[in-house]
Amino acid sequence: MQRWKITIEYDGGPFVGWQRQTNGPSVQAALEDAAFAFCGERLLVQGAGRTDTGVHALAQVAHLDIERETDAKTVRDALNHHLKPDPVAVLEAEAVPQDFHARFSATGRSYLYRILNRRAPAVLDHGRVWAVPKELDATAMHEAAQVLVGRHDFTSFRASECQADSPVRTLDRLDVSRRGEEIHIVAEARSFLHHQIRNFAGTLERVGRGRWTAGDVADVLAARDRAAAGPTAPPQGLYLTGVRYD
Repeated sequence: MQRWKITIEYDGGPFVGWQRQTNGPSVQAALEDAAFAFCGERLLVQGAGRTDTGVHALAQVAHLDIERETDAKTVRDALNHHLKPDPVAVLEAEAVPQDFHARFSATGRSYLYRILNRRAPAVLDHGRVWAVPKELDATAMHEAAQVLVGRHDFTSFRASECQADSPVRTLDRLDVSRRGEEIHIVAEARSFLHHQIRNFAGTLERVGRGRWTAGDVADVLAARDRAAAGPTAPPQGLYLTGVRYD
């Protein structure tokens, strides 16, 4: 039996999230069904991160074990053939040792949150950005974001249904920059709490509007109270952009 590491791109719009569920289609189920069609084996596809409903991925990582003899190119191409017409693509496949685990071997994850900041609504990027018509100050947002970098209790930015044992995380990077009509929020850490980045985005949007300052964000962090932070930004602006392995 060979373990395969696969890197995946997907549009999260049609899915209830990464994880297989009974209330709708999931990315995990689409991959497992494609693997069954390819090799006739009912396999468990384990991902590096459980993205929510509507969240996209540019480079999600997962692993699966296949008994039949095959090669990386065939794994990639066969899965992609059987994934049609779902908006999921296997970008590459790589043979890895049995002790590799897509989730537990990961040492870092990176995300991008896209805000389309213009008066006109999103058309070509509908379902792929958070459209905010009021002009935002990206510089102020970036300065406020630096308050959150480091090791903190992120209870104020944690969803009530989060199942993590502890709200303490180390945030390695949280950068905000303007790219033409878009504002990009880039976050990097070993792991994140449920809705943590979307709650960052909702809070920083208030800073961008001039309603809050970096000092207010520091107060929100110190409050350790979800009600103190800004709203949860919509899922369609969020992308898993990479998973790091040492």
